[in-house]
Amino acid sequence: MTFSAFVTPAWTRSAFTSSQLPSCSPLRASPRFGARSWRAAQAAVKTGSRPSSNNPDDRRASSKAPSPAPAKRNGLKKVVSSTSGQLVVMGLSHHTATVDVRERLAIPEAEWQTAAGDLCSLSAVSEAAVLSTCNRFEVYIISEHPFQAIQEVIAHLSSRSGLAVGQLRKHLFMLTENEASWHLLRVSAGLDSLVIGEGQILSQVKRCYELASEKHGHAGKVLSRLLNVAVSAGKRVRSETAIAKGAVSISSAAVELAEMNALPDLSRSLQHSRVCILGAGKMSRLLVQHLLSRNVDNIVIANRSTARAEELVKIFPDANLKIVQWGSLLDAIAASDIIFTSTAAPEPILTPSILEDSFERSSRHVIIDISVPRNVSPEVSDMPNVFSYNVDDLKAVVAKNQAKRRRLVLEAEELLREEQSTFHNWHNSLGCIPAISKLQQRAESIRQDEMERVKGKLASLSASELKAVEQLSKGIINKMLHSPMVHLRGLDDMEERTQTLRNIEALFKL
Repeated sequence: MTFSAFVTPAWTRSAFTSSQLPSCSPLRASPRFGARSWRAAQAAVKTGSRPSSNNPDDRRASSKAPSPAPAKRNGLKKVVSSTSGQLVVMGLSHHTATVDVRERLAIPEAEWQTAAGDLCSLSAVSEAAVLSTCNRFEVYIISEHPFQAIQEVIAHLSSRSGLAVGQLRKHLFMLTENEASWHLLRVSAGLDSLVIGEGQILSQVKRCYELASEKHGHAGKVLSRLLNVAVSAGKRVRSETAIAKGAVSISSAAVELAEMNALPDLSRSLQHSRVCILGAGKMSRLLVQHLLSRNVDNIVIANRSTARAEELVKIFPDANLKIVQWGSLLDAIAASDIIFTSTAAPEPILTPSILEDSFERSSRHVIIDISVPRNVSPEVSDMPNVFSYNVDDLKAVVAKNQAKRRRLVLEAEELLREEQSTFHNWHNSLGCIPAISKLQQRAESIRQDEMERVKGKLASLSASELKAVEQLSKGIINKMLHSPMVHLRGLDDMEERTQTLRNIEALFKL
């Protein structure tokens, strides 16, 4: 059985040198920002000031009056679907932060929408979506003023997590435009996951899209489209490549970690170990599935809701799974060799003070915590004869097959480039909408003037005949404009698109 590998994300392969980019965070320059402007943005994050720029375009832009921030309503800003705002993603993951930092920012799925609303209440943020999993916390925003938005979001995350700005900044990554969309596509495809190709992240991105784009969501036209593309791209990668084949999940990696460490830690094999699983969700179901595949037949399930535990047991009718009441949890743990924890508890449920009276000093126990926030306090690892692991320890397990899966990653990235190109072509085409609208209005104005001019000559026509002439004139206009508009939207080169827009405005006096 093979497991996929940890693959370094695109943003760590920066072409900039350490002298060009501060070491505080793995940032990348955006084509629309420019490297110089983006470095200025980083400096602004450090100092809290608005960045200055040596770029003439930036200076011309800064000399203009800033556009007003979207109006707020009842303390929360109404989502403004901007066609000119810039895409920014900020966050941290298993690549940049250990679990003790990630859990400070972790948000339950039920609160993603509220958290996005809090971001949209910031003056520089017009659209927002939140993605929070055991291995990452990321916010996707659209902003007309990205420099200001970055500062505001960092201050907001610092306040919410209790981490000082300087401490938080060490772990944050920030990406804009092409780099930001590329990152989300890789995340959805499972290429940025701790276990490459794992399927749970796709359902999490899908849920992010659903919450962000529904009635009470905070994603507008651009962010909703991007999240939708990310979900479609994730499905396509899994259907057109073999990236998802095999046992690829956090749970499967946790079981392999237990298998690797059972003999050295417990002096017995995994197959002959007594196992207790805390939690009865999807990750616990996968734990049971992979334990059974290794012929482990002594498995106990403990969950606050007995009904959920019973549902889990029904999925494996041929397995001899036992359920214990939550009140008997400590007895079940004390009688187990290996304990997996996978609950949604916001605070540790296993601490030295809880466990020391239950564990016999001569007995050995392995505890593998795959929850974020952690279910097991760090101090448990200091207890005698207790071997405690968390999600960060899974890296050693999944890294061993990195070379074997690299070809599959490259195949998946080829598909993602196609999806990214389609999205950015659509996104860039939004800049054509004002000119296209003016062109349509100009053509309609000419049509109406001409219809008015020959109105007297058409007086003898019946109502149905006049309607036919009206439809004919509109049809001619629409067909004449169709090809130019399709051509305009299909231009990938921004300079060519801009010049074409200027030519159309000049030709038609728009």
